[in-house]
Order: sequence, then structure tokens, then C-alpha cells
Amino acid sequence: MNGPAYTERFDDAMALTLEAFRDTFRKATPVPYLTHLLAVTALVGEHGGDEDQLIAALLHDYLEDVPESTPAELEARFGKRVAMLVTKLSDTIVHPKPPWLERKQGYLSHLADEHPDVKLISAADKLHNSGTLLRDHRVMGDAIFDRFKPTKEQTLWYYRSCLNALRVGWEHPILGELEATLRELHRRAGADWPPR
Repeated sequence: MNGPAYTERFDDAMALTLEAFRDTFRKATPVPYLTHLLAVTALVGEHGGDEDQLIAALLHDYLEDVPESTPAELEARFGKRVAMLVTKLSDTIVHPKPPWLERKQGYLSHLADEHPDVKLISAADKLHNSGTLLRDHRVMGDAIFDRFKPTKEQTLWYYRSCLNALRVGWEHPILGELEATLRELHRRAGADWPPR
């Protein structure tokens, strides 16, 4: 391949991410939240994402978690497509955030109809989050679910619902990885895996 793998736009996105999430940790852990953002970005890149998708993956929680953020800011800095991707990946851009179930139902209501460019990043996000849950469940058991506001049942429902929505009109190898992870998480948590 000729030329650089990415441009200075990615450098700028990394700088913004580092600054915005410097004081943020994964729920009830000492793990920097940045690890999740980098892992999702890596998954998107490894599954064929382009630079806009890599930038959106880095910033996929920016509008949700940074109160002073706006889509207009992202558009001015990274362009319309990145701003659109991050907005569609957000379960809210309202602060303070609405209740968990309301946000997740809203997100699910449009996920099935999203463009594959959005679905790839969403799938990478869900794969890393569920994979982390599975890894920690092996150590902590069901106590892992106590880190989160939703119940165990609500958490598992949400991930299953995301997988089903992502499958609508889209096929991609990452979906097989996500299903395998969710099946094992359900098995370990003693929850039934419903038929498709």
C-alpha cells in the first residue's frame, strides 16, 4: 500500500479522546476508559473500517459522555460523516442522560435500519463490552452485573437485541464473533439463549 495508513485527522481525534476521557474509568474498576475506546477502534480497523470509521470508533461515546460536546463541534473538526456516525452511535446526546431503559430502547429502535458503516462500529462496541463482561464473569460470577444500573436480565436482553438488530440486512464476520461471545456469556450466567 502506498501512502500513510491514516492522516493527521486521526491524530486530532486521538488527542481529543485522550483529553476528554483522561479522568474516566470503566465502571467500578481502576481501568482507564480509554482502553475500551482503543479496543473498539482496533476491532473496527481489523474488520475493514476506513479512517472516518476509526475516528468515529474512537469518539463513539463522546457525545454521550462529554456534556459540553455537540455534533456541530465534531462536524467542524472531522467532517459531516464522522459527526453523523458518532451521533447515530449515541444512545443520547442529551445531558443529563435519560433513564437507561429509555435510552436503550431508543437506540434499538433505529439500529436495524442503520447503514453498515454504523453497524460495524456498533458491533465492535458490543463485542468488546460483552467480551469484557465474559472475561470478568469467569472471575467474579454474576456479581459482575452489580457494576451496572440495569439488572443481569436487562443487560443480557440488551446485548441479544443489539445482535438481532445488527443482523437485519447486514452480514459480517464480526456478527459471528459477537454471537459466540454472547452465547458463552448467557451460558455462564445461567440464562437461556433464545432461538433466532
